[in-house]
This record gives sequence, structure tokens and C-alpha cells, in this order.
Amino acid sequence: MTIMKNKGEGKGKPIEGPAKDKAGELINDPDLDAKGKTERLNGKIQEEADKALWKACKAIKKAGKIISGKR
Repeated sequence: MTIMKNKGEGKGKPIEGPAKDKAGELINDPDLDAKGKTERLNGKIQEEADKALWKACKAIKKAGKIISGKR
């Protein structure tokens, strides 16, 4: 399914985010700290969006089978 080509796009963000967050704390760089927190949050949002899209695609496929009588 072509809709799912971006699946997993946000997987690295929850890992990169905390690393930048801690690095910002260690070197006392508030910009790096904030960037890390933002990346971590964006990664979590992307993961949840991927899950919702996957569930929607699965439901649409199931509805199509029911409508066409293939179920």
C-alpha cells in the first residue's frame, strides 16, 4: 500500500531527542535542550500518526472486502 511508504519515519526521533536533551543539559545549552525535547515529542507524534494511519488503512481494506462480498 503506497500510503504506508513513510511508516517508521519518526522512529529515530524519540532516540535522538533525549540525546540532544541531555547533551544540552550537560553543556548548559538551552537551545540544544529545547531542540531535543521538540524532536522527542515530534517523534512520538509521528509514531502515533503512523499507528492511526495503519489502523485506518486496515479498516478501509476490511470494509472493501465486506462491501464486495469477499468476506
